[in-house]
Amino acid sequence: MAKAVKNKLAQPFLKWAGGKRQLLPEIRKYIPKKFNTYYEPFIGAGAVLFDLQPKKAVINDINKELVIVYSVIKNNVDELIEDLKKHENNSDYFYAIRDLDRKPEYKQLSEVERASRVIYLNKTCYNGLFRVNSQGQFNVPFGKYKNPQIVNEIVLRAVHNYFNLNDVPIYNKDFSEVVNHAKKGDFVYFDPPYDPVSDTSSFTGYSLDGFNKDDQLRLRDLCVDLDKKGCKFLLSNSATDFIKEIYKEKGFHIKIVSASRSINSVASKRGKIDEMLVMNYEPNSN
Repeated sequence: MAKAVKNKLAQPFLKWAGGKRQLLPEIRKYIPKKFNTYYEPFIGAGAVLFDLQPKKAVINDINKELVIVYSVIKNNVDELIEDLKKHENNSDYFYAIRDLDRKPEYKQLSEVERASRVIYLNKTCYNGLFRVNSQGQFNVPFGKYKNPQIVNEIVLRAVHNYFNLNDVPIYNKDFSEVVNHAKKGDFVYFDPPYDPVSDTSSFTGYSLDGFNKDDQLRLRDLCVDLDKKGCKFLLSNSATDFIKEIYKEKGFHIKIVSASRSINSVASKRGKIDEMLVMNYEPNSN
């Protein structure tokens, strides 16, 4: 892999449920030393992408609003920064912006305005949580923060520069479609919606489609296919018996790691939880 000149200012610009910042020290240990194209089919906040900053990457997410944010930062960062400056940190304004996706005029918003709305809501909503209801409408309450950083111009420009100085197409597809062209020597990092640790902890509000056990099995089968093609993959998930079993039976390597979780609407549920990393190569010979 040819290394880009790494810009430490290019980093996640959103808080995201399941974000990988806390797990990065563990993930770094298992990233292959060499690879050609990097694929990340569940990009989320992009912590691993921005930590690696590969010259060739293919990123994707099923969440259309999130993909619009990435595309606007890549293509229209000046307009986005200007639009972000108009936002106000008060409850009445917050709910007016939040409720736009319940109104017909939402379809008239430009992509810059839609991206600006997502970033604004993310910075000012309670606990920085992106969640939609069954109609696909953003439904997190106002966060009452004194001085949220709505316009982080330095980081947005750094991310824009990373995207434009390197080869990084951005897609909004099913995870399986994005890696269709992955070849021997490529590396795929999967960070899917996690298998729920309990029946009540299922976080399905990240996109309308949810992510169920059938999807987890479909992802596991995709990992088997990538392995046969000579691609390396690393996957993070919750350390449930179900996930352990479906990867162990295929002979993949599993590491149990502990990660802090700060995003949860229930304060007592934040803290250390066991997660697992799955890979199709020897953990210490990557």
